[in-house]
Amino acid sequence: MTKFENNHVVLITVLKETRKALHQQLAEMVSDLLDIESFSVEERIPKVFHSTLIVLPNKFTIESVKDFIGENCEIIIAKRTLNYENVDQLLFLPEGTQALYVNDNHETVYESIETMRQLGLNHIEYIPYYPGKTNIQMIKLAITPGELEIIPNFVEKVINIGHRLIDITTIMSILERFHLMEEYGNHVSERYYRKIVDLTKNLAKAHRQLHQVIDGVGDGILAIDYNGRIVVFNEFLENMLKIENNKAIGRPIDSIIDNIDLVNFILSTSQQESGIFVVNGLDMIVERLHINDQSIIVTFRNALKTIGFERKLRKEFVKKGYVAKYNFPDIVGISSSIQETKQIAKRLAKNDLTVLIEGESGTGKELFASAIHNASFRNSGPFLAVNFSALSDDLVESELFGYEDGAFTGAKKGGKIGLFEQANGGTIFLDEIGDISLKLQARLLRVLQEKEIMRVGGSQIIPIDVRIIAATNKNLLKMIQENLFREDLYHRLKVLFIHLPELRVRRNDIEILAKHFVALSDRKVKIENELIEELQGYPWYGNVRELKNTIDYMLAVRTGNQLTKNDLPNQHFFQKPPHRKTNSDPIESIPSFYSGSSTLDEESLFILSLIMNYEEQGKMIGRRIISEKSQEIAIKLSEAQVRHRLNSLKIRGYLQTKRGRAGINLTSKGREILNTILERSL
Repeated sequence: MTKFENNHVVLITVLKETRKALHQQLAEMVSDLLDIESFSVEERIPKVFHSTLIVLPNKFTIESVKDFIGENCEIIIAKRTLNYENVDQLLFLPEGTQALYVNDNHETVYESIETMRQLGLNHIEYIPYYPGKTNIQMIKLAITPGELEIIPNFVEKVINIGHRLIDITTIMSILERFHLMEEYGNHVSERYYRKIVDLTKNLAKAHRQLHQVIDGVGDGILAIDYNGRIVVFNEFLENMLKIENNKAIGRPIDSIIDNIDLVNFILSTSQQESGIFVVNGLDMIVERLHINDQSIIVTFRNALKTIGFERKLRKEFVKKGYVAKYNFPDIVGISSSIQETKQIAKRLAKNDLTVLIEGESGTGKELFASAIHNASFRNSGPFLAVNFSALSDDLVESELFGYEDGAFTGAKKGGKIGLFEQANGGTIFLDEIGDISLKLQARLLRVLQEKEIMRVGGSQIIPIDVRIIAATNKNLLKMIQENLFREDLYHRLKVLFIHLPELRVRRNDIEILAKHFVALSDRKVKIENELIEELQGYPWYGNVRELKNTIDYMLAVRTGNQLTKNDLPNQHFFQKPPHRKTNSDPIESIPSFYSGSSTLDEESLFILSLIMNYEEQGKMIGRRIISEKSQEIAIKLSEAQVRHRLNSLKIRGYLQTKRGRAGINLTSKGREILNTILERSL
């Protein structure tokens, strides 16, 4: 069995979307162990690979990519399985539902159908469909693993279960090729199955909650499938409509409800979600909710008994802006760093502990805080954001904690409820926590310790039920050393922790982000390839926010339907690098630079400069030291990330690694490029 160098794996697919899905899965499973690259024929494969382990999604891909597979390569044909993240869409289908199963060829169709049956999804009658098939049944429902473009025109309803994923046996085979199976096999398989278990738990929880809603609330509950047939009809609705459950289940809704306006409202796809209708002589508030475009859940509430306090409260949240605007799908990026951060954040969302989000300005701290709230069990409660850098001390105190009548000159008559009280049952986001004064730090510490507050000028202790998410772009540990931030508060805030990656360490996201921002404004506008390359070469010290501002500027000044390099603002528009003092510390003596001045990114420059500093002092350096030193500045690399970058720099001829005390050393080529960059920075 060949042992490949540098733990490097290349995934090659025909289609771009398949590449993205499988790359993301591999990154989640093994990115800390393997260096994963992916390419697709659709996007262009840049070179011929030699002495490389290559993973293909199926045997049909070989013909399309054979010209890019050179000497001493080994090919693994991935075994594929159902995308378990989307299985819930199939579980709601009634027993015996007929559906076309659409895939790109005869073999993958039958293989996929067999996989789904083996996994227990055999309540559906699958009808195979692929291009060129004859004797086609005109079924109105189609299920497909992402092959939307080949669905026949007569299909009215499509369930896209997403691209099939790589089976655990293939992932184990990849580890075996690098002799990692014995040490890490159990760990990786635990990750694989833990994700399935977590999804199963969520489904089970949703199932329990659905039954609690159906059986426990004082409202009529009705659910219909995509054919308009009733699948849920609870006891309260029986009493309202004077119809027994067993006579309603399975029947079309228009045969049970004779109010044609109500039936049309329930089946409508309009934006209106509620209305008042007369049902059996009673005014009913009827609310409608679409689930996965497959089912509709409808609630019936007696309008004379209640207007619905929770609904009014929800409207009040929206009116005040107390809502989380973003979800995890709104966080754009395919890089392993952002995908890994999203996965960590999703797991933290399921907990109710305090979270500290650290990241430079413009990395999306409020975006993540909002997504965490929406993915938590508090998502039906309010989400309030407070930016400490924008408010004075006195204003922050009165806003957060509220005040009693007459607490200070100018206080509102009757007092005011603070944001902590208004966020009860939800989440409060404390942005720029590093700007809070020591006085307010003490008050905030009490909130975290005791889960209670006291209004300004008040004497009554008020218990609160609020999750706190804090964020900062400052070095809080350094502030603790300078007595500007309380250490006990720091540890109370950093129960759970996320570091948001800077845009300059996720350069392969720049293209997708730029196109995303353009599409938000005008889908007709395109971006020339030369401009993408220019954008990818800039260090983006203002991160994603600076990139968005740049795109907005270019959209404003463009003269046609394509953004070009001519539309770029001049150098005064861009954010300059943070100033660092220079002294004998190897960390502080690393130069600031712009990516356009060298072929190195900032992380690589940091590593080479640090190695040179240690060499000049006669000290040895290894991955652990590099990782530790990176934590002291904005770069922050894990040991696994350092290993990948060292491998890359070694391949490019900038350094060499030796066993024993020789350790890591720069080559003459590495010293030459460093000296060139240092001269340019003077």
